[in-house]
Amino acid sequence: MPELPEVETVRNTLKHLVIGEEIQDVDIYYERIIQYPTVTLFKKQIKGEKIQDVLRYGKYLIFKLTKGFLISHLRMEGKYFLRENEEKEKHEHIIFYLKSGKTLRYHDVRKFGTMHLYLDLSYEELLKKEPLNKLGLEPFSNSLNTEYLKDKLKTKSQAIKQLLLDQSIITGIGNIYADEILFMARINPKKAGKLLNNDELEKIIKYTKVVLEKAIQLGGTTIRSYSSDGISGLFQNELLVHTKEKCPVCGKDITKIKIGGRSTYYCEYCQKE
Repeated sequence: MPELPEVETVRNTLKHLVIGEEIQDVDIYYERIIQYPTVTLFKKQIKGEKIQDVLRYGKYLIFKLTKGFLISHLRMEGKYFLRENEEKEKHEHIIFYLKSGKTLRYHDVRKFGTMHLYLDLSYEELLKKEPLNKLGLEPFSNSLNTEYLKDKLKTKSQAIKQLLLDQSIITGIGNIYADEILFMARINPKKAGKLLNNDELEKIIKYTKVVLEKAIQLGGTTIRSYSSDGISGLFQNELLVHTKEKCPVCGKDITKIKIGGRSTYYCEYCQKE
């Protein structure tokens, strides 16, 4: 699943391709992708909307339109491609026809992606609508501080690794990045959230930003490619513990376990309980 850095890479690519484009029509071949409003209303309301910007909140792409916003969640394998007006290809489930003569195509092998279209509201009001209203703070938000995290974790007995993946606390962190954050913070992934002290919370906040900023600079982690123009992410070359065999600090074996059903890599020596 594309996480925050991969979605940010897609956003940066799409910005240069679609800003200023006007949507003249849309074909929808898999209606379940459209979560709001109805498919009929979606097709009617999207016509004539001009793409003014491409934003991101957590793992969600947000197209800022003339009168509102289109929220797109790529889920497992969603991608966008800008093509000439040519024949539909396999796994292209939504095609936006642009005034320039080009088409913006949503491609999704697994068909898990979703779209929500909201008109006549501000960005602040959009954040109160589904699905964004269920999300926690952005990792780069100024409101993400020790007080916020302490309040969110004070009753949580789950492992901190599992809590970092909870999108209602901090949105955008995925499995790979959670392992890297906890290793850099020297925190054991099994430690209960409510047992973390202020110093550990500060380290989580610090290294969340460090890891995600580095991943964004390198275009994300290419386990699969999510970039809309075929750009491959390079962050996998910078991974310290995830999928590794030896700790880069102490040289001891990396331990692999399951936490919350997710593969977790850590160093028992550097990340002591």
